[in-house]
Amino acid sequence: MAKQTGIIKLKGTIGGISFYKTTDGHLAREKGGVDAERIKNDPAFQRTRENGSEFGTAGKGGKLLRNAIRILLQNAKDRRVTSRLTTSILKVVKTDTTNVRGERTIQDGTFGLLANFEFNINGKLGATLFVTYTNAFDRATGEATVNIPVFKPTTHIAGPSGTTHFKIVTGVAELDFENESFAFDNDETAILPYDGNDTAVIDLTASAPANSVLPIVQVIGIEFYQEVNGQMYSLKNGVYNALAIKIADKV
Repeated sequence: MAKQTGIIKLKGTIGGISFYKTTDGHLAREKGGVDAERIKNDPAFQRTRENGSEFGTAGKGGKLLRNAIRILLQNAKDRRVTSRLTTSILKVVKTDTTNVRGERTIQDGTFGLLANFEFNINGKLGATLFVTYTNAFDRATGEATVNIPVFKPTTHIAGPSGTTHFKIVTGVAELDFENESFAFDNDETAILPYDGNDTAVIDLTASAPANSVLPIVQVIGIEFYQEVNGQMYSLKNGVYNALAIKIADKV
């Protein structure tokens, strides 16, 4: 893989060289590889087919999770979140000891491996919110809660330069990976001043279906704002907003 450095950036294939654009810039590589039909049918490529199948499972699972929490994710994500999440879910798939290789699933793997996944590497929750809080999920009621005691924002939140206000958010998603469906609920604080005064106690609750037998994730995040002439603007288009999975639970 080579990087295009000329003034004119090419796209397409010329003389066996493929030119294309990625988030890393305009690249070029020699066209080649094994014939797709051979990979599909040749016994020698059985492992390749199995790996491809499980990668596809992880990709679909990641898409389902992203869609489920999209309301919160659209405000707190980095440009590589899709590939990073797929990689993390693939690790879950590979822990499935129930199904044969190539047919392993997310729901039969160690789902808890997704806990503490950060959706925005530019603004990680673990490096932003330093207040001691508690969070929990009750399958019987479906309630996912967050409790944050009184704290001083400028002391316990590492807000980026220009921050005047912030908001803490949470969400819970029930994920049906087999049927590619989900249920989602969220809760959030008001937009609060980013200053040295004590906040009130913060209690947030989001609800999944009661007595669910499906995998559940709870996410917690923080969003930053700047007040200009009485209007609130997402600080630098949300590049420093944080969102992380705090609970990844299955029956």
